[in-house]
Amino acid sequence: MKYIIIVLAFLAMSCNNKAEDAHAHNPDGSHAGEEIPRLDHTIWTNKTELFVEFPALIVGKPSRFAAHFTVLDKHQAVKEGSITVSLIKDGKGIRNTVDTPSSPGIFSPTIQPKEAGTYQLVFELKTPEYSDTITIDEVTVYANTEDIVKALGIAEEDEGISFLKEQAWKIDFQTAPVITGKIYDVINTSGVWLPSAGSVKSLVAKSNGVVDFAISNLTEGTSVKQGQLLMNLSSQGLASNNLSTEIANAKANFEQSKAAYERKKQLYESKIISKAEFEKVESNYSIAKSNYQTLSSGVSGGSKQIRAPFNGFIKSINVSNGDYVEQGVALVVIGTNQSKVLKTQIAPNYGLTMENVQGIWYQTKDGQWANVTDAKGSILSVGKDVDREKPLISVFAQVNAAVNMTEGSLTQVQIAMGNAIQKTMIPVNALLEDYGSYSVMVQLSGESFERRPVKIGKRNGENVEILQGLEVGEVVVTTGAYQVKMASMSGSTPAHGHEH
Repeated sequence: MKYIIIVLAFLAMSCNNKAEDAHAHNPDGSHAGEEIPRLDHTIWTNKTELFVEFPALIVGKPSRFAAHFTVLDKHQAVKEGSITVSLIKDGKGIRNTVDTPSSPGIFSPTIQPKEAGTYQLVFELKTPEYSDTITIDEVTVYANTEDIVKALGIAEEDEGISFLKEQAWKIDFQTAPVITGKIYDVINTSGVWLPSAGSVKSLVAKSNGVVDFAISNLTEGTSVKQGQLLMNLSSQGLASNNLSTEIANAKANFEQSKAAYERKKQLYESKIISKAEFEKVESNYSIAKSNYQTLSSGVSGGSKQIRAPFNGFIKSINVSNGDYVEQGVALVVIGTNQSKVLKTQIAPNYGLTMENVQGIWYQTKDGQWANVTDAKGSILSVGKDVDREKPLISVFAQVNAAVNMTEGSLTQVQIAMGNAIQKTMIPVNALLEDYGSYSVMVQLSGESFERRPVKIGKRNGENVEILQGLEVGEVVVTTGAYQVKMASMSGSTPAHGHEH
């Protein structure tokens, strides 16, 4: 029993010594078990988003950064390039460069401050595509950990929705700032797509002949390219209206009239014949030349070739392979989706005129809003008169952007009119709707989000007016908001996929 008591006493002393060692001070004044608080900053330029995390800076202590760089266009991680991080005070400082990311989108430079004070933290990004400089002002370097605790206190757990950069980089994700922009009164209506002048062309037979399809499976909807051979019209073997014979006769007539023209021209210049006689010969020559060129144009192997006038598709085919057709008969109709006319009709009590119409938006096939003026489109006309037979005013707009919607199909339309008012607005894609109530996902920092209810006003195409809930300069999720919403409903915070 005596020996057991002695052993227990030694064990107790050993435990007390370990407890005291666990609270021993580090040379910088911090406790051995005390973790240095981490800071984070999120900065946006017009090209890049920087989300950087790092331990609070202490004199003489290396601090390793986790700098997340995102290309704002399509919200992709920076996968190639280098960054230089500089800690600058009064034009002097220290810097460190890393030539490659430690993982896609994340660079891990290290800075070891030499003196306490307030500095600028500058990140210089260089990629194969572009360069950018991002500055964080008033970054403090502390003398020791105790100064950090006094200045910053104890870090509290972030109550925002955690959605890591690695998650955002893997999906279709995009953000946009809350801005002040022009908001108009709008007329909500619908429109119908019509073919525009030049977007549909009927190809006719330029001579008599037998139709021979150059494409084995030529059907409606077949895509064609400009200059592509569609059909041949052959008159070989025909006793009459033979194209080869007509071309030969036209050529002989052309050569004969040319010789007469050149001979009479010399006589006219020598004032041997009258002007009237020369002009008659000149006219015969011009007619013969035009006739020969028309007949011989597009002829190969004795057949007249029918080619696509532009990139498009087959709208209709009016003949069958092997049919005999006469000159002037419509063979095939070619259409294109590159240019269309949007027609909409509104009540006259709106008072819409060409003078006060400010813009027209339409919904594309995938439900996105587009402006008529994109791709140099324009508003063609606004009707002026109404009667009993036509009680509505017609509005026509030329759309030159690709419209993958069939002729005669309907689309939602918004017509802006009157004077604009500067209002707070965001892209309409940022809205989340629940039973008539709206909310958005606000990006608080690089990996922290908040779902916030908003009150909306007028919708102007791709933008919507915000009456309440957001401030100019805040950043909202425009693509991928649903995924952030699902992360908020998961009830757990995902583990980081990178080192912190």
